[in-house]
Amino acid sequence: MNVKATLSPEDLARACAEAMWKEDDASKGLGMEIVEIKPGQATLAMTIAPQMVNGQRIAHGGFIFTLADSAFAFACNSHNERVVAAQGSITFIRPGKLGDRLTATAREISRSGRSGIYDVRVTAGDDVIAEFRGHSRVIGGTWLPAADNETKQK
Repeated sequence: MNVKATLSPEDLARACAEAMWKEDDASKGLGMEIVEIKPGQATLAMTIAPQMVNGQRIAHGGFIFTLADSAFAFACNSHNERVVAAQGSITFIRPGKLGDRLTATAREISRSGRSGIYDVRVTAGDDVIAEFRGHSRVIGGTWLPAADNETKQK
C-alpha cells in the first residue's frame, strides 16, 4: 500500500513528525516542542533556560543553532523519506536572552532528487534572532511503513 496515497500531505507530515519525535531525545531534552508541522514546513519552540546562557549572559549560539537545526530536520522529514543534514549555516542577528521563548520556523525552498534546501527563521516574539539555511540529503527508508499506515486507517 502506498502511504502517500492513503494520507493527505498534511496528515502524512504530522504522522512523520510523531514518529520522528518519539526518537528525538536531543530536541525533547532541551525542552523543545513542536508547534506546527506541514509538508515541507515545521515550527518548533524552546525557552532559553539558565544552562543555555553563555559568559555574556545571552543565549549560547549553539542552542539557537540546535533549535533551527531541529526545525529544519522536521521540515525535511515531512514527506516520509528519511533525510539528514548535509550542511547548515546560521547568521546571528540579535542575541537571545534568558527566558526568551524562541520560535524556529522552517520552510522548504527546493527539493529535487535526494537533495533539499530549507530556510529557518528564529524569532523571539517579533524580533528576528537568527537566519539558518540547511541543505538536506535523503538517506533511504521511510518513517511510516505501509503496515503501520494500514493499521492507522482501520
